[in-house]
Amino acid sequence: MIRFAWLQSRTQTLVAATLLAAVAIALAVTGPNLVHLYDTTVAGCAADGDCQTATTAFLGSDHALRTVLDDLLVVVPAIIGLFWGAPLVAREFEEGTFRLAWTQGVTRTRWLAVRLAVVGLASMAVAGLFSLALTWWSSPLDRALGSPFTSFDYRDLVPVGYTAFAFVLGVTAGLLCRSTLPAMALALFTFVAARLAFTNWVRPVLLAPRHHNLPVDGATTSGFGYEGFLPFGAHSSNLQPASPNIPGAWIVSVRIEDKAGRALTPQLTSSVCPGIGGGSQRGGSFNPLGSGSSHQRAPADAQQNLDNCADKIGKTFHEVVTYQPASRYWPLQWYELAIYLAAAVALAGFCVWLIRRRTA
Repeated sequence: MIRFAWLQSRTQTLVAATLLAAVAIALAVTGPNLVHLYDTTVAGCAADGDCQTATTAFLGSDHALRTVLDDLLVVVPAIIGLFWGAPLVAREFEEGTFRLAWTQGVTRTRWLAVRLAVVGLASMAVAGLFSLALTWWSSPLDRALGSPFTSFDYRDLVPVGYTAFAFVLGVTAGLLCRSTLPAMALALFTFVAARLAFTNWVRPVLLAPRHHNLPVDGATTSGFGYEGFLPFGAHSSNLQPASPNIPGAWIVSVRIEDKAGRALTPQLTSSVCPGIGGGSQRGGSFNPLGSGSSHQRAPADAQQNLDNCADKIGKTFHEVVTYQPASRYWPLQWYELAIYLAAAVALAGFCVWLIRRRTA
């Protein structure tokens, strides 16, 4: 049965292995030069006193290749779920070959379990090797960015969990739909929805985030922002504070609130500082993938007014920064991997239960 499962999946596995080898060669050729550039520019920039320029120039190195590979690793789990998982059983139902398979002395449970194990482990190996190679190649770029959370979704362990979940989700959709195309559509929709929900609502609270209070002060806050546009290209300014510099941290949100926890409203801002806060005023900013907020610094001609307004607001309000420290990168990687693998195992159990009770 194992040999049969391998024969059925060997073409797609060999294609994936070939593409993986091509990526590995490209990374091996360009990787040493990337390390050399980092060592000669960013690593010694503190002595030159111009790290911002050096870092910006370095991050432009191999930018196109880095973008393509990062995006590819993001979509690889979905591709495996669609083209490896969804047809695995759905095609058997479409072509009627499942009847032959189930009458050859192999139980339905064993038939499905072996196929899940062989193809599922192959898909996890592909994603794991790809992630390992890309993590090694991108390590100088990630160090220059300053926070490991910036590229959390396509580094280290979590791509393996995403791939296992996407693959078994595709198989589950195939069992439910019994048709390949509807199964692919259902698997894609469910996978994207699950990833977005987990990234935006589960990951930020998977470990209780830390909070840091700062004064709302034009002299100490590194630039207030603006959002929205008024007619004729004018900006609607407000007190959207810049994220503080917490080395390596993932800034989940930045809020302005009073001692009772009430958020600063546009109406209150406008009453204290006429002409400011007339547009939509967010209570904070949320960035599930990066280390900073979606803050946009106000133009120079508006910055002084915002600073003066901050001094007034700061008498009763303060800035609350919610963040995950850099030390939690690996715990979050392991927890997220475990959750997605547990979901994959649960779905596999559901598939076994379903196929044992489903009649031809």
